[in-house]
Amino acid sequence: MTLLKDFIGKVTSTIKKYSMFSEGHKILIGLSGGPDSVSLLHVLKEIGKELNLELHALYVDHGLRPEEIGKEITFCKGLCENLNIPFVTKSINVKTFAREERIGRQEAARELRYGTLEETASEINAHRIALGHTADDQAETMLMRLVRGSGPTGFSGIPPVRGKIIRPLIEVERDEIERFLGARNINFIIDSSNLKGDYLRNKMRLSILPMLKELNPNLVETLSKTASIFREEERYFEIIVAKTLMKLISKKADNQIELFLAPFEIMDRVMMRRVLRRAIEETKDLRGIGFIHVEDIIELIKKGKPGDRLYLPKKIRVIKDYATLILTSEPPLKLNTCTLEVPGEIILKEAGISVRSYVVKNRESQVLPDDSRQRSDLAIFDADKLIFPLTIRSRRKGDFFYPSGLGKRKKLQDFFVDEKIPRDKRDKIPLVISEEDIVWIAGYRRDERFKVTSETKRILKLEVEKKPS
Repeated sequence: MTLLKDFIGKVTSTIKKYSMFSEGHKILIGLSGGPDSVSLLHVLKEIGKELNLELHALYVDHGLRPEEIGKEITFCKGLCENLNIPFVTKSINVKTFAREERIGRQEAARELRYGTLEETASEINAHRIALGHTADDQAETMLMRLVRGSGPTGFSGIPPVRGKIIRPLIEVERDEIERFLGARNINFIIDSSNLKGDYLRNKMRLSILPMLKELNPNLVETLSKTASIFREEERYFEIIVAKTLMKLISKKADNQIELFLAPFEIMDRVMMRRVLRRAIEETKDLRGIGFIHVEDIIELIKKGKPGDRLYLPKKIRVIKDYATLILTSEPPLKLNTCTLEVPGEIILKEAGISVRSYVVKNRESQVLPDDSRQRSDLAIFDADKLIFPLTIRSRRKGDFFYPSGLGKRKKLQDFFVDEKIPRDKRDKIPLVISEEDIVWIAGYRRDERFKVTSETKRILKLEVEKKPS
């Protein structure tokens, strides 16, 4: 009885320490049938009697062990029926997702599993998602990150609370769980994949951690405390990083963030690493972006030329612009070729603008040639020098034109470089074309060959207007 009270008391203490949930909360439990999740289910059932908790359980079928799944689902369903806990199972396709995203199966399984947990919690309006990670999992994670290479953020380990996710067993060792289950005569299932040495975590669990315990019998507790210290320091640094990042942000969207380069280039390297990791996290999930990638970004900032870029996992691109650093997961857009009716208006979604066209007699024009040069959104041309219909397209290799006021031919590529137009934006800039000739780089420069003169009889007016994306 003392053992049971001590175990439940320790878990309760962890729950209170990290304010994991409140009275009356609905909690979704990730249930696999293994000793950790089974003990979690029983402990929360016990605690829930006093706190009026509403418990639900979810089994996620990864589709990787078809010969064992049926047995596990049957076990979990029976367990939940005995405890009067609603149970549901959902399937995910790890192999297909890993192939499509070009990531390992373990990473794919983790990403899909967490997504399914969040989805199910939303469906049942659960306040929290409880997972059965233990102090041993914490120790294994820290050692894995040490082997792979990690900084202080990585050594902060598995967080006891992250958003809706809570880990009530995070300060309990696996030995304590086994003694608790044994004392209660509670059955559980062993996942056969946990017994294989194919994965790094299993090697840590089965070989390396037992060997290190010979040097320090309290190794799990030691590493757990170390992770706690790193988490406290990370919370402090996160405040500084957040304030620094806010000053650096030029633009921000769901899948893209632009940072001012000038302050970045003189920043201490230690702070650069932290700010970059936080910036990447703002655009897309940080998993898959390791220390070496962050170091590559720093080298791009310090030594790269405008237009240079990096391609990172998760389809994230980093582009060094003239004044900003762009981190984006948005695929580059290219303008589709289309016909510009005259008169008429066309919306170019890729460029985020509309182009309106109409023809007037020279005497009827309210805009003189000199006036149009001062406006990037308006251009006028001698309509009789053009060959209709006009088309709009993106740039092509070998494009050239005769910029107004220059008096000679210029490559479009050179014009973009001189105007400091980022490479990723160049394919979205509309070119108005007459037969094969560039008439206007919309919003930038007209072609001298089609300018309005005193002999012009008909004037083509083109106007661009920004459209909300």
